[in-house]
Amino acid sequence: MATVLEIEQEQPKISKVEEEEISPIEEVRLTVSTLDDPTLPIWTFRMWVLGLISCAALSFINQFFYYRTEPLIITQITIQIASLPIGKFMAYALPTTKFHIPGLGDCSLNPGPFNLKEHVLISMFANAGSGFGQGPAYAIGIVDIIKAFYKRKISFLTSMLLVITTQVLGYGWAGVMRKYVVEPAIMWWPATMPQVSLFRALHEKDPGEQWMSKGKFFIIACIASFVWALVPGYLFPTLSALSLLCFAFPKSVTAHQIGSGMHGLGIGSFSFDWSLIASYMYSPLISPFFATANVAVGYALVVYVVTPVTYWGMNLYNAKTFPIFSPHLFTSQGNRYNISAIVNDKFELDALQYAQQGRINLSTFFAVTYGIGFAAVAATLTHVGLFHGKEIWDKWRASRSSRKEKEDIHTRLMKEYKDIPNWWFYLMLAATFVVSLLVCFLAKDEVQMPWWALILACAIALIFTLPISIITATTNQTPGLNIITEYLMGLMLPGKPIANVCFKTYGYISMTQAIAFLQDFKLGHYMKIPPKSMFLVQLIGTIIAGVINTGTAWYMLNSVKNICQDDLLPANSPWTCAQDRVFYDASVIWGLASPKRIFGVDGNYIALNWFFLGGALAPALVWVLHRKFKKQTWIALINMPIILQATAMMPPASSVNLSSWIVVGVIFNYFVFKYRKNWWQRYNYVLSAALDAGVAIMSLFIYFALSGTTLNWWGTGGEYCDLATCPTAKGVVVDGCPVF
Repeated sequence: MATVLEIEQEQPKISKVEEEEISPIEEVRLTVSTLDDPTLPIWTFRMWVLGLISCAALSFINQFFYYRTEPLIITQITIQIASLPIGKFMAYALPTTKFHIPGLGDCSLNPGPFNLKEHVLISMFANAGSGFGQGPAYAIGIVDIIKAFYKRKISFLTSMLLVITTQVLGYGWAGVMRKYVVEPAIMWWPATMPQVSLFRALHEKDPGEQWMSKGKFFIIACIASFVWALVPGYLFPTLSALSLLCFAFPKSVTAHQIGSGMHGLGIGSFSFDWSLIASYMYSPLISPFFATANVAVGYALVVYVVTPVTYWGMNLYNAKTFPIFSPHLFTSQGNRYNISAIVNDKFELDALQYAQQGRINLSTFFAVTYGIGFAAVAATLTHVGLFHGKEIWDKWRASRSSRKEKEDIHTRLMKEYKDIPNWWFYLMLAATFVVSLLVCFLAKDEVQMPWWALILACAIALIFTLPISIITATTNQTPGLNIITEYLMGLMLPGKPIANVCFKTYGYISMTQAIAFLQDFKLGHYMKIPPKSMFLVQLIGTIIAGVINTGTAWYMLNSVKNICQDDLLPANSPWTCAQDRVFYDASVIWGLASPKRIFGVDGNYIALNWFFLGGALAPALVWVLHRKFKKQTWIALINMPIILQATAMMPPASSVNLSSWIVVGVIFNYFVFKYRKNWWQRYNYVLSAALDAGVAIMSLFIYFALSGTTLNWWGTGGEYCDLATCPTAKGVVVDGCPVF
């Protein structure tokens, strides 16, 4: 992303003393303006209208698409691009007449030109609506699996309180940690740099403007994306995952397993559908080539090396009894595991029925990816400790002393604005915690989580928020705690699936929300947005998004027949809830069955616990090689956490998702970046936003205008890899599959 920063590289050189005064981080010096205009109006009619609409639109669209096999996440960058021409049009068209409002004084619908600070606040509203770039509120998954998978009841009020409390609770942790990871200059949050660069590129005059403006390019690209999305989305769905080997060998199970992009290794498979390419890993145009390259290495190792060896070579965990790639759970005979049969009337594990059905089995790919997930957690901590430990410690010590001795120019400029009183955060934290406790007590049968588990979850979030915030603010890596929280709760309270996912959500997601809040706050810090304005926009946006997420989920769960039931839905139906399927399986594995029955002495996969040790040692090997062969600079670019986490989204993501994402990412962030750098710097982010927006609009049109109509021809038959889901072990009988 550093090339985006070339916007300011032609500025005159400054002295070493001035550099230190401005910022100790070179990337910040090259990217962030040291000027501010406190007189710019921000609480404008334009900001409120565009901000609220953006927040509502993104929360609805992302929740709506969440249930698709290929979910599409629209991030704030789309609003960041799209809101600029709209804001300028409102500044041109709205009346400038002033009127008096008691308590606010003289106001106008149009106080002047559409300015940068309004734009930033609109984007913050949108970011809250998009779940800070992560999609719908994580707690919606709890509602989905209760209603769609377990077929039990949960009230709308309980659902909404779960969503809002788990989102807002993190703001309390952020308020406690803000002075340590936002104000210090050395806590620079690398992920904010592209946003700052794009904001400045959109608002500052570009004397070298050529070909066409960014706004015109966005409109043209958006229209093209909108029109093309009709082809794979409705007219020719086979283009979504075109698998050449399946066409060449229509009756070969092995060829389908190798060639299927949806249910196999995806060799020779590619997608021409942007919603599929950007569905799980977000836009490949935004990912820097360094990260894309590490993902490509990890993907190739797992999919093209580990999977064939464990499936065909070792037949690991009776791999051939099950599909080569599947998120489902199976019996030892290769049939789907009847989860509903092992859930009793109290929504807990029926041990007798479990004993009758036998142990839960996973496809070998699914099992191995769990092990790789264990390794990734350990590798992240080891990698950060070895490669960044001293740096983080020095920066932590410096951050504490720098607040007393000196402040960089950005912190000094922010002193012009009234800070947020700490009691705002403490009151919000206390209120949210009390409401969460009430949910545990009053909705005990629905959430299953005892009060002490909530306290423990909050303690975990509070303890880990600061160190992980420091890691994110200095290295741009955010270790995940989801597996740790699932494992811990599964050991403490086995047999209760909803208690497990609630504990994970309160312990893991509240911390994730805190880090997202802090990162947005740092963006506002760089853009000189008054702190109180940032706080209110994010809080209001999060609450609005939570209500709309819940309402949209309720509508979808009650209006789409057999939603999430892929065995009952019509052929090629998009409403398979791929992400919820994995969330549901996790609730069964960690909560209902418990880790002891899956990864412990009573399960098949106890050996996967060794991945924790392997993950911890992997970065140490890279570090030793880096220290021994310092002249080989490429060794330091090997990032084991990224390599191990490359397939973390598989399943629900499939091979065609990642392979297509990698190809597009390499094309734009290596070849276009290297050979057409000026074009990349000017239009790359704009193109990404336009593709997202066009696909989203067309997908909504298809659902509401064309969902009652169907086309029936060769191009609507899917990828024609039906045999990819078949087992290949001798004597295993599965409907629609040959018996070997």
